[in-house]
Order: sequence, then structure tokens, then C-alpha cells
Amino acid sequence: MSTAPEPSCRVANRGASANPYHSPNWFRDVSPAMARSVKDAQALYRSDPLPNRNHRTPSARRRRILPPLSPFRVGRGMAGRPASEHKPELIGTEVAELLIANAREYAIMRLDDDGRILTWSPGAQLIFGFSPEDAVGELAHIFFVASDIAAKAPELELEVARREGRAENSRWHVRKDGGRFWGNGVTMRLNDEAGFVKILRDETASKLADEQRVLLLNELNHRIKNTLATVQSITEQTLRNAKVDAGTRESLTSRLMALSEAHDVLVQQNWAAADVHAIVAKALGPHAHGDGRLNADGPPLRVSPQQAVALSLALHELATNAVKHGALSTPAGQIAITWNTALDGEGHRYMNLLWQETGGPPVSQPQETGFGMRLLAKTFGHENGDAAHVDFSPEGLRCVLDLNLSSAAETPILDVDAERRR
Repeated sequence: MSTAPEPSCRVANRGASANPYHSPNWFRDVSPAMARSVKDAQALYRSDPLPNRNHRTPSARRRRILPPLSPFRVGRGMAGRPASEHKPELIGTEVAELLIANAREYAIMRLDDDGRILTWSPGAQLIFGFSPEDAVGELAHIFFVASDIAAKAPELELEVARREGRAENSRWHVRKDGGRFWGNGVTMRLNDEAGFVKILRDETASKLADEQRVLLLNELNHRIKNTLATVQSITEQTLRNAKVDAGTRESLTSRLMALSEAHDVLVQQNWAAADVHAIVAKALGPHAHGDGRLNADGPPLRVSPQQAVALSLALHELATNAVKHGALSTPAGQIAITWNTALDGEGHRYMNLLWQETGGPPVSQPQETGFGMRLLAKTFGHENGDAAHVDFSPEGLRCVLDLNLSSAAETPILDVDAERRR
């Protein structure tokens, strides 16, 4: 049905004329009651919402004429459908079409069950270079690189979406002209109809920036590693020429090695955050001989770069002390390292790591505080909420390390080597 801004019915389409409650003449000779309602057409020119109204038909039965979701112009008129025919899932059809048509930064397409392209958005044409005539009817393989096609990536993507409802994907794609771009998107299974919807975005600039950042970070890491090795070499030579005893030289160089190993963990995880499992494994590696004397267990947790260095140095000092005076100085001694999370009284989230030695020689409080304990106390100061508690129990040394997880980075761990291999 079409109306002009003035309250009169100028044109009735076939759908309106075929309505069993109305005749074409009835629409053209619209009743005054209907005419009052038709004034709502003026709202079309102000983009105002239209009210729902009941209208009396020639058979004296009332029928609700329900406009679409929001007013939109059709020439100089409007469109409406009877509420009994209105389906909720169709409310947003025009809105969706407008979004798809104007979402130029996103390639949006519909695929059938076999992965054949059924629809192709303007954004898809802009990103891929294929026109709708080029793409519709073709398999989605046309924009996958050869290696992914050989690995059956298009089929696997649909299989995951079919099974789980959605399949996220980030990979290189190919344009019509043969150029490649990095696409990041998702393929979703349609619930009410057969097939899938695939949406992706060209994130080549972001991908190249990430690769450049990784390249620079690797170069920086390489230089830092070389600097630490140089410091270690200079220290060894200086102490040897100064005729410092071997034990002191070994303690200092081993601490430098612990610092270097903490750096290795951070390098692998992009300096954003460090995995506690990796830190513990790296720090205890020299003392783990597969005999079951060292046991570590805890949930996946991350700590900040500063905490990673502090934790690595603390574990090194505890392990060194265990080898010289504690559980690792006797064949029957064992060490259990466990960690978990807890909330303090103010709701702050902490990681509590417990170092527990058993089976070693009797332990007693040392007469003097050694360098290792001083380093532990200094490293786990109370400025950021981290703390260390050492208990020289006769049954075995016990140490609890509290780390405030609110200072840990929240960004996902990035494997630099994996990024470099892509």
C-alpha cells in the first residue's frame, strides 16, 4: 500500500488487493477512520516510530495493520503487513540488508552446506576483488591459499562450524588479482536455514605491524642475551683474578644464570606475562633428574614480567639452599612446589606458592641472614603486595610466596617463536 503525506490511499499493491478483508475499491475509497490513521505516514518524513492500530475492514472485523520495525520511505509512501502474517525473525531483515550493504570493512557472505557461495556483500567485493558475478556459485576455495586448500582448511572450517556453531579463523587469503591479505573472522552455522554465514575483515596492516614488532623484540632480546653473557664472562674473569674463592664465584655466576633464564621465559611469552609452570620448570631444571624428588603442581597462571624475574630468582635461591643444606643434600629428601589463588580481605587476587621440603636433614634457624634470604626479602617487598614468608621448621624448610595478580598483564600469552614461524 502506498500513501502520500496527505491522508489518502493512492495505490494498493497486489498483496493488499488480494487481502480477503479488502477490495481494491475499498482501499481507494478509504474510510475516514483509516484516513486518520494514514496521517501516520507523515511520520515517515520525520523518521518517527509508527503506532500499531486496529482498522475495521468491510466485513466489520477488526484487523491489526503492523508496520515494519521502523518507518522507511517507499517513494512517497509506506509499507505495512498484517500482524497475523508478521514473523519476528523478519523484523530486522531490512536493517540487516542495510548493514551488510554498508559494512565496507567486512566481507559478509552466505554459504550453502557444501561451502558454495550464495550471497556476496559489497564489502566482500571490495576486500577480495571478486564481483558477485565472479563469486556467487563458486566454492569458498576461490579465496583460500593453495596450502590451505591442500590441507582441507575450507572443509575443516565448515565442519567445526557445523559441530560447534561457529569457527573462528585467522589466515592468509588470496584476492582476485593474486595478492594475499591476512583475514580474521568467523564462520557461523545458520540455525533456521541450511548453510553458513562467513564474516571476515582484512587485518593485513595489523598482522604486518605484529610481525615487525616481533622482529624488533627478537632483536632486542638477542642483544640483551648477549649483554648478560658478557656480564657473566666479565664477572668470572674479575673474580678469578681477584682470587675470590670458587664458592663465591659459583654463587654469583649461578645467580646471573637464573636472571638469564627468567629472561628466556619472558622472551618466549612476549614480555606481556609469564606462565608460572614455565618459570618453575626453568628454575628447577638443573636439579630435576627424573627421580621424583621434585614435584610441581598448580593451575595455569600468569605473572607480570617483574614478578617473573623475582619468582625465578627466589626459586633459584631456594633450590641452591636445598642442594647445600636442605632436602636435596640427602638421597631421601623431596621438594613439593604447589600454587593456587586466593582473595584477600579487600578482594585482591593473589597467587600463593608453597615450597615445602621433606626428608632432608633437621633444619634450624640460621645464626645470620645469608645473601639468598636477603635477596628473597628484598625481591618480595610489600610495595606491590608481594611477600615472602620463610619457616625453618625442623621437618623441612617451608616458604610461602604471595604474588599480587592484579599487576599481572591481562593480554594473552604470545609465543614469539610461533609468530616468527608463520
